[in-house]
Amino acid sequence: MDDSTLPELFWTVARRLRHLGREALEPGQVTPSQARAIKVLAREGSLRPGVLAEHLRIAARSATEVVDDLQDRGLVERGPDPADRRATLVSLTAAGHAAGDRIKAARQAETERFFGVLDAADRAELTRILRKLND
Repeated sequence: MDDSTLPELFWTVARRLRHLGREALEPGQVTPSQARAIKVLAREGSLRPGVLAEHLRIAARSATEVVDDLQDRGLVERGPDPADRRATLVSLTAAGHAAGDRIKAARQAETERFFGVLDAADRAELTRILRKLND
């Protein structure tokens, strides 16, 4: 294989994975940003909007828009921060937790289908290579 094709192949696979990830979100009608916010809140629990923005690596204003959209859909709620009554915490609702579970399952199913063409040895080798690149 010509080394000049390696980056092309890598980015082609990355784009396909992103596309599959977006397709997995379509039934729940959430955007990738909303899905990431749900994932962070499921993992971290209630957060101030600014802290959520830091986790998402987006501007606070953008995080506010994401939270507004999720709140309009009943997936998150805002409430007072018991440690500072002037501050607000964003939390997943029961519907938000359920949406997070559905998103996780849909993405996992898409990932399994995508990597299903690889046998166990190929998966192990790809995992080893990606970990090496990540380090």
